[in-house]
Amino acid sequence: MGTEQDEITIVSRAASELTPAELYALLRLRVDVFVVEQQCPYPELDGRDLDADTRHVWATSSDGRIVGCLRVLREDDGVLRIGRVCTADFARGTGLGGRLMRTAMELVGDSECVLDAQTYATGFYAKFGFEPEGEVFLEDGIPHITMRRR
Repeated sequence: MGTEQDEITIVSRAASELTPAELYALLRLRVDVFVVEQQCPYPELDGRDLDADTRHVWATSSDGRIVGCLRVLREDDGVLRIGRVCTADFARGTGLGGRLMRTAMELVGDSECVLDAQTYATGFYAKFGFEPEGEVFLEDGIPHITMRRR
């Protein structure tokens, strides 16, 4: 995969619709990016992936690999949260993240939505109507800021 023109399929499924193999592949990509590549040993398995309200969005390449993903959760206060946004290292810079976020925004619709962005990515999320709020904070040693779209 090298360009946005490569054949990519975007998939969106509720947690209850995931096959074990799909869940495994999603978790593996997230661990590869967040835990291994970014060297952040944290509890990736947070118990939210199989919540009834969780929706997973991912991109599959023509050879069957999951090359990017995110999830949409509903918080206790009813606000939707986009999280675990990641792409495989070889797929970055191809527009894949934007495609995933556009799908997430279709799921979110007009609902209020929040995410915690790595600070270098605030411009990316701003393209989807998210605005920074609060102060920068460290999560696993990486600067983040909460961003909200109302």
